[in-house]
This record gives sequence, C-alpha cells and structure tokens, in this order.
Amino acid sequence: MRTILDNLKEKARANPQRIVFPEAYEEKTLRAAEALLRERICVPYLIGDRPAIDRRSGELGLNLSGVEVRDPKFDDNLQKYIDEYLYLRKGKGVTSEQAKEKMLLPHYFGAMMMRMKHADGMVSGLNSETKPFVPSFEIIGTKETFHKVSGLFLMIWPSDGRLMFFADCSTIIDPDAKDLAEIGLDTAETAKKFGVEPKIAFLSFSTHGSARHALVDKIIEATKIAKYRKPELVIDGEIQVDAALVPEVAQKKCAGFPIQGDANVLIFPDLNAGNIAYKLVERLAKAHAVGPILQGLRMPVNDLSRGCSVQDMVDVAIITAVEAQGN
Repeated sequence: MRTILDNLKEKARANPQRIVFPEAYEEKTLRAAEALLRERICVPYLIGDRPAIDRRSGELGLNLSGVEVRDPKFDDNLQKYIDEYLYLRKGKGVTSEQAKEKMLLPHYFGAMMMRMKHADGMVSGLNSETKPFVPSFEIIGTKETFHKVSGLFLMIWPSDGRLMFFADCSTIIDPDAKDLAEIGLDTAETAKKFGVEPKIAFLSFSTHGSARHALVDKIIEATKIAKYRKPELVIDGEIQVDAALVPEVAQKKCAGFPIQGDANVLIFPDLNAGNIAYKLVERLAKAHAVGPILQGLRMPVNDLSRGCSVQDMVDVAIITAVEAQGN
C-alpha cells in the first residue's frame, strides 16, 4: 500500500531541492546522504572538510560521488556570511571575531546558506550542540514578527496508510491560548502542503463544558482565536481525544459539533501531553513518527531526534524538500 511518504518522495524527485546536513561526519548522516543521492530525492549538502568526509565514507563503504561539500573555513562566501551575521546581530554587541566563530559552526553556516539562497532547507540535531533552533531563530527568522515556532510529528500507520498530525510535541513547553491557536493554524497549513484537508481538534480533559477549570478555559480561548482567524477551517474544542477520534463516542459527547470522531490534526494543551502522546502512539499503536517538523520559520529547517535511524533522517529530508518547494 502506498503511503504519504511514497507520494512525497515522488514530489521531491520532481523538483530536487538543496538540503543542508551540518553533521557531516556522523555515520547516519553519510548513509542518509547516500540514500538520498541514490534515489534522487534531493541534493544533499554536507558541511565540513572534504578529505575527512571522503575518508569516513570510504571506511563505511559508501558512494558519495556527486554530493556537494561546503567547508566553511575555505568557502568563497565566508566573509559575506560573516558580514550578514553582523548585520543581523548589530543590536546585540556581536564583534567580527564572534561572527566569524559562529559562521565556522556547521549549523550556523548552513542556516546562513539558506538565508543567502545558497540552499533550500536544513536537517540537523543528531547531537545536542547541533540542534537547529538558535541558528534558525537568529539567521532565518520566523514567518511573522513574534511568531512562535512549534514542533509537529507526522504519525503514519504503514498497515493502512493512515496519517495524523500531532502538535506541539517538541518545542513550546507551556503555550498560552494564542500560542495554541497559532500551533493549530500552522499545523493546518502544513497538512494542506501534504495534500490533507485538516480537521483540527484542540484537546482537553473536557468536552464542551463537561468540566470546569482554568486549563479548560485556555483550550476554549485557543479554539475561539483559531476559528476567528480561519473560519473556513474545520476546528473543534475543547474536546477529549476519544470524541476526537471515535465517531460513536462523539455521538454521545458532542453530537452536532464540527468534529465527529474524524479529526486528523491533534493539538495538545502543552508539551507534556504532546510529547508523551506521540511516543505512546509510536510504541503501543505501532505508528511511524516522522519529525519533529518545525513550523513557523520562513524557510524549512527540521530537527532530528538524537535516537533517530537512517530511515528517519531520509524521511525528514523528504519532508524538508517538499516544504522547500513551496518557498
């Protein structure tokens, strides 16, 4: 059975994008780059020393002929990147030497490649020190001023191709009502990019007044904001997860409301709930979790779980490439 990833892979191949991988000496990165090259999914850019990358790939028996390598120390654009970083951070007291130090870091260099239109997307985060959040905020920026960046997981069931979107599962610890509304609307936009018509459930332990609490009030307010901003979308909340997913339960708890057990976008009240939920579904319901996909940035930069597999990296690269096609 074809899955959403099969369809996205074909879309990525149709218009290959330049995707940066800053962690160029990691075995997983090199194996993912070989797979992406072999399947012509994107053009991988590895950031680092070419002889060292060639030596490491040779030890692993990999064929990376055709891969693009950028070494920040010797790159013709280094001074241009330093100057641009100084411009971006001019109000922060950054010196030329500090700017150079940043631009010699692979994940900062990769983010600047994107800003300067020398690359289209980035996948990073195998190590704690190469998590992409800070360089993305400083160099690429959010799509709107003060817009929050959130983390989405695609939950895919290979047995039947079913797809759901879970957010936020990685980034905003304790979102307020406005944050939750933005997360919901950003996730709806992401779903549409992947050809899915979103049905958005703002989750709670209450369904339409079955419980009273300040935590429930936050979900009610988030739902109101989201509906006001995008009245054309199917949005429901506050709603319990069983009513969001099971039509028979929805008939009992919330008959007549927009979501009748057919939600495909689940918005969790905080990071505790989102992170726990996606890992439970991955482990117990045997879903394939792809992400986290970062939402809200001007260009696609996606994080990796430190425990991810090579296939996870390939999957995230496919999604990043498809996102980049829309920019």
